[in-house]
Amino acid sequence: MSELIYEVSGNVATITINRPERRNALSADVINLFHEALDSTETDSNARVVVITGTGEKAFCAGADLGGGVGGQGTERYAALLKKITQFSKPTIAKVRGYCLAGGMGVMLATDMVIASDTAQFGTPEVNVGLWPSMISALIYRNMLPKQALPMILLGDRFGAEKAIQMGFLTELVPNDQLDETVAQLAHKLSEKSPIGMKLGKASYYGMQNMPLEEALDYLSQELTKVATTKDAAEGIQAFMEKRKPNFTGE
Repeated sequence: MSELIYEVSGNVATITINRPERRNALSADVINLFHEALDSTETDSNARVVVITGTGEKAFCAGADLGGGVGGQGTERYAALLKKITQFSKPTIAKVRGYCLAGGMGVMLATDMVIASDTAQFGTPEVNVGLWPSMISALIYRNMLPKQALPMILLGDRFGAEKAIQMGFLTELVPNDQLDETVAQLAHKLSEKSPIGMKLGKASYYGMQNMPLEEALDYLSQELTKVATTKDAAEGIQAFMEKRKPNFTGE
C-alpha cells in the first residue's frame, strides 16, 4: 500500500499521507511522493483545488520520521516541499484532525487555508529533543504573532484547536464529524472560480507581501491588468451581465 495517496475527484485533488501506524510522519520516501503528487496536480487541468490531509483520526502529520531518512538531502527536499506548497498556483487546503506537530505544522502552514477538527492538537516539540524547528520557523513567523509564536517554539508544548484559532493560524475550526463535509464544500466552491484568475491572483497576493505600500500598489495595478485581460475575466463579466453562471476555462 502506498504511503501517500493521490486522487482526483471532480475538480479536487486530494493528497493523503498514508502512514497511520506512524501518525502519518514524513519519511524521505513520503516527501518524494509528495513532490510527485504536487507536480501531477500542477499539470492536471481538471484539478483546480488541492486538499492535503492524513489517514485516520489520530494525526494529520506528527512531523518528520526521525528513523525514516529525513536528514541531509531529506531535509533539503522537505524545505523544497514547503516552498512548492507556498508557491503553488492552485488553492491549497489543509484538512487537519488529530496531531499536527513539528514538520506537519510546516506542511499545514504552507497551505492557503487550514480547516481543523476540534480534535486537533498542535505544537513544535523539537526543542524537547534538543532540536529547533528551523525551516518551520519561516512559516510560523509569517502566520502567527511573534509573542505567540516564539513561546510556542521555546516551550515545545502541545495545545488544542481552540488555542490555535486564537493564535490566528486556522481558517476555520469545526466539530470533528463536520470536518469532511466542510472541506468538501469549501473545495467545491473554490473549484468553481476561474483557474487563471486564482493563479494570477495568488501569485500577486504573495508577491506583494514584503513590498512597501507604494511599490505594492504599482505592482498590483500591473497584475490586475493581467487578470482583466484573460478570457475568463471576459466570460465572468458577460455572465454577470446576462445573470447566468460563468463557464470558466482557465484561459
